[in-house]
Formats: sequence, structure tokens, C-alpha cells
Amino acid sequence: MRTHPKLTGVAVAAALLAGTGTGAAFGAPAAPPAAASSITAAVPFTTAEARRGADGGYTLGYASPAQSVTVVAVTDPNAVTGTTVGTTAGTATLDVPAGRLPSAARWYFRLVPDQGAALVVADRSLGLASAKNFRDAGGYRTTDGHWVRMGKVYRSNKLSTLTAAEQATLLSQGISLDVDLRNIKERYDDPDALPSGIRYQVADVVSVSHGLKFHESATVTLVKALAAGLLSGSSDLGQSIGYPFMVDFVGADYAFHDLLTAVAANDGATVFHCSAGKDRTGWSNAVLLTLLGVPRSTVEADFLASNAYLGREDAVELSWLRAAFSEVDHLYGSFDAYVRDGLKVDAATVAALKSKLLV
Repeated sequence: MRTHPKLTGVAVAAALLAGTGTGAAFGAPAAPPAAASSITAAVPFTTAEARRGADGGYTLGYASPAQSVTVVAVTDPNAVTGTTVGTTAGTATLDVPAGRLPSAARWYFRLVPDQGAALVVADRSLGLASAKNFRDAGGYRTTDGHWVRMGKVYRSNKLSTLTAAEQATLLSQGISLDVDLRNIKERYDDPDALPSGIRYQVADVVSVSHGLKFHESATVTLVKALAAGLLSGSSDLGQSIGYPFMVDFVGADYAFHDLLTAVAANDGATVFHCSAGKDRTGWSNAVLLTLLGVPRSTVEADFLASNAYLGREDAVELSWLRAAFSEVDHLYGSFDAYVRDGLKVDAATVAALKSKLLV
């Protein structure tokens, strides 16, 4: 457990907010073929993903009702022309061997169906050795058929040891804002190493600058969380307690509000992070994806992916994330009410997030 500023009494529970899935598997079955008129305007893909191999090659997998898909490699997610690497059936896998593409900070792949709109995918990781959990928050399909754009929002662990080359990679991806979710001691001990051109903003999840307030008796939340953690067989009761407190602690509401409004307002791409990029960052990303309409199963898979990125099977546990969602339901009755009444994120900001991040 990380060290946080000393709080008194039952508020110690709030200091447990220490900070730490991928899409569908390749070859997933496509949805039943749709009528041509229904796929001419919308993105027709039901699954789509790109993975970079250890040798530098890529494997793409996608499913759609289209008859054919042309894959174009681009270094800018907004580009419409680039290097064509293949044309396949609407549902297929495609290998791009190592050496097929020249060196680049990041390759994106534009999937162009014969009917419907194109979709851009990329390997989520930027391959930063000093920030292993730095990854794209996009590339997921929503319940209503939209996709979360890639290259717009990133989640990460601490950024205190970025090399000059890694800082250049961040700039190359258009990242212009860094939102730090860590507490004051963490920020002092390991300040972010950022290049000129990236603005820095603090959104401290355990800050008491807004007072030591809870939506429910902290003792009640503590006892319920402890009991739930014991019942679920949690490997870390501190985290079982910490996740519900991210919903119950009023100071955390301000942090998540500030994060969401910052992402909505920022003209460039945004990265947000804590120390390990799995707990405070994990819940933040779960909130963002759920707000955008990504189904819970996908949100959970993205959350659990921290285990793979960090190389630790016990980095996160699904029961922790579910405990936070359970607290949302308990306090607010619905996720939308949590965003509106707890985080005080207004409809205009939600609309701005969807307009910016969904295709």
C-alpha cells in the first residue's frame, strides 16, 4: 500500500485509494449480415483490434458484414491516405510482417470497408519501457455501435522517469495535457518528467482541500467494503475498501469531475495517470468508458489488462472494480445519476466527450 498524507479517524479509509482487457479475440464471429442500406453510413465493424508482436510485426483481426476491407497503414489517426497493406474479406485476420512498414512512433491501421465508414485501430501500447501501463483508452465498441476513437485519450502509470525519446513519442501523438491523479507526497517524490508543450494538471483523488466529507458514514462504508472483500476472497482487503471509497469520498468526486471536464475541453490528446496506472486510473477509465457507452464486460476486460501490462497476475482484481460499481448503485441508483449528481458533470460536458471521443 502506498503512503498518503495523514488523515484522521475513519478518513484513513480514503487513503487506501493507492494508485493499480483487451477487445474481442481475433476471429470472433461477425454479426449477421446487415442490409446494405444499414451499413453505408455507419462503422460496420463488430470487432476490430491490432496487436504488435515482439518482432515488430502486426496482427489485425476484425469482423464486419462488409464484403471486403482494405487496410491502410497511417502514422496519423486522422489521415485518409497511407500505405495499403492488404485487402481481405469483411471478417478476417491480416498479418503485417516485421519490416513491411518503416520505423514510426506509432502505426495506426485504417480499416476501409466496401460499404460503410472506415475505422482506425492501433496496438494500444506505445511501448514505453519506463511506463509499461501507458496505453490508449480507445478502440472499444459501445453498446449502440459507436467506437471510442484511438489517439485521443491515454491512461498510464507514473511518468517520472520518461526518457527524452519517450517524451518525444508523447509529443508525436499530439498529447498536450497530463492529468495527475496522485497525492501530494507521490507528486513530490516522483514528479512527472514532461517535455515543453504538454500542460500539467493535478486531480488528486484523496485531496482534502474540499473537506473531509463522505456521502455515507465512512464507518458504514468501511464495514460493508471489508465484509464484501472477505466474502469475495479478495487478495488485498485494502483495495477492496479503497475502491468503494473512491465513490463515497467527496474529494474524489472533484478529482474525477476535473478529469472528465479536462478531457472534454482539451484540444489535443490527454493522458491521465496515478502511480501504477491501475487503481485510481483504472476507476477513472472505467467511468470514462461507461459514460461513453462501452459495455461492462469490455470495461472489466480493460481494467484487468493492467495485470498483463504490468506483468503481475495480482495487480488488479475484478472484485475491486465491481465493488466501486456496487457503491455507485447503492448511493445513486444508476451510473448516470452518479455522473450527474455525484461528479457534477453536466449534460453539455457529457455531450462534448461523446462528440470528441466517439465515431
